[in-house]
Amino acid sequence: MTVTDASIAAVRPLGLAEVERIRADFPILRETVNGHPLSYLDSGATSQRPVQVLDAERDYVLHRNSAVHRGAHTLAAEATEMFEDARASVADFVGVRENEIVWTSNATEGINLVAYAFSNASLGRGAPASSRFALGAGDEIVTTEMEHHANLIPWQELAARTGATLRVIPIDDVGQLRLSSAEEIINSRTRVLAFTHVSNVTGVINPVERLVALAHAVGALVVLDACQSAPHRPLDLGALGVDFAVFSAHKMLGPTGVGVLYGRSELLDAMPPFLTGGSMITTVTLEKAEYLPAPQRFEAGTQRVSQAIALGAAVEYLSEVGMSRIHDWESELGHRLVAGLETIPGVTVLGPPSGVDRAGLASFVVEGVHAHDVGQYLDDLGIAVRVGHHCAQPLHRRFGVTASTRASAYLYNTPAEVDAFVEGVRGVTAFFGVVPSELPVSKS
Repeated sequence: MTVTDASIAAVRPLGLAEVERIRADFPILRETVNGHPLSYLDSGATSQRPVQVLDAERDYVLHRNSAVHRGAHTLAAEATEMFEDARASVADFVGVRENEIVWTSNATEGINLVAYAFSNASLGRGAPASSRFALGAGDEIVTTEMEHHANLIPWQELAARTGATLRVIPIDDVGQLRLSSAEEIINSRTRVLAFTHVSNVTGVINPVERLVALAHAVGALVVLDACQSAPHRPLDLGALGVDFAVFSAHKMLGPTGVGVLYGRSELLDAMPPFLTGGSMITTVTLEKAEYLPAPQRFEAGTQRVSQAIALGAAVEYLSEVGMSRIHDWESELGHRLVAGLETIPGVTVLGPPSGVDRAGLASFVVEGVHAHDVGQYLDDLGIAVRVGHHCAQPLHRRFGVTASTRASAYLYNTPAEVDAFVEGVRGVTAFFGVVPSELPVSKS
């Protein structure tokens, strides 16, 4: 199909008939698993790709494949234009300028890029321009108890390399940040505040503006993990006021192997590079090198060209459907997920109860049944979900569990799939012969 015209999308809610037309763009959704139609509820890990995205990458490889920014021949010029057009599309999608978008392999690399650039600044590289990024003993890096490992371990390592102290904002019993603690922890020693926009486990949506204000009031830089927000809700990074942000293509209808780092242009131009080599330099002698301004200074070597072009097609697809409409549709599905799970004896939902604003996902524990067994049971029904700690062990430890099962919805999921999932979970305890000891509850 041709996705809904943007002008119509801006005023008409996303409905089931249109979702069914959208589903037709995703060939994999016509697959069967274990004799059942595939019900894909694992987009929080990796989303599926529409034919428009697949065709965009294939067309480039078939007709324009070449090295970007390097050749004077026609193919190289056309490849470079498509590559930079994709950057412009992504920049527009998140409300920033083209020179503020750096291509990375994924969001994890983007966070590591920032952390290692700060580490290089701490060694004096790039001074005096980079001195504002230097950390040492007495400085503090602040993150939260709900972070994905990708937004925790790089800061642990930066603290270890520089002598800075890592501090953590705790969560309450439903998984929301203790903002009163944040106000105490963020202080004049804070140099970096790194936190997720949306929890990949609980669906909690953090108050970005309030946290940014706390950080900026003490001169700290803000790094936002937007992996679970950029694909699912309107996102204006410029308006939010964050200094850096990351997200990955494979969670937003795009391919694996490409991600995005956003950074305010004046910060990127002052930061020392992370990876070095070709394509990011102006002058090289046997003794030293001088570097290009951002974003090229952070894009050493041959780039992920076809993947970036595919991401450009993905954000255009999402924009045509309408991010506000996608958010509203997923919000309904998310509330349906939680409300359904809350009716099942022995099931504990991690995070806020139904009725509280959340992303379109739900993680839960079934009393007496390991998460992997829950996932296998659902897979036998053709329902794909995520099991494990979701790269968030400290958060699970806070809830007193080692693993959970997560269902996550996207624009191509339907209420019928959510209901079938809930009925599938309802059958878990009977199948494994477990007698729940209590009525259904939320973790509150």
